[in-house]
Amino acid sequence: MHRTPSPSSLLPQIIHMHPQAAPKPAMGAACNGCGLCCLAEPCPVGVLLSRSRSGPCKALRWDALQQQYRCGALGSGLQASLVGRWIAAGKGCDCDLEVDLSPTIESLLPPASKPPHD
Repeated sequence: MHRTPSPSSLLPQIIHMHPQAAPKPAMGAACNGCGLCCLAEPCPVGVLLSRSRSGPCKALRWDALQQQYRCGALGSGLQASLVGRWIAAGKGCDCDLEVDLSPTIESLLPPASKPPHD
């Protein structure tokens, strides 16, 4: 996932994930179905299905049995083969987002806006 940073992409983004979702793997490591990439923004296939270039992909599905996110566009047979190639399924994590699980609002403020600590 190669992106040209825009001013809005430099701001923190809050992404709501399933509480049982696995933590994001390192870039290049095997995909573990954490869903972060698809929850952050749709891939080119997801853009077509979601009719949006931002926000979570509407094709993303939580698989309760396997406790991981799955692409709902994969389907089976030829469709799975084609969509799998388009979304680079099985090629490893290509999500360059950094995860911050800090529960405080301070973690969302730009550094200059953070109140001083005594």
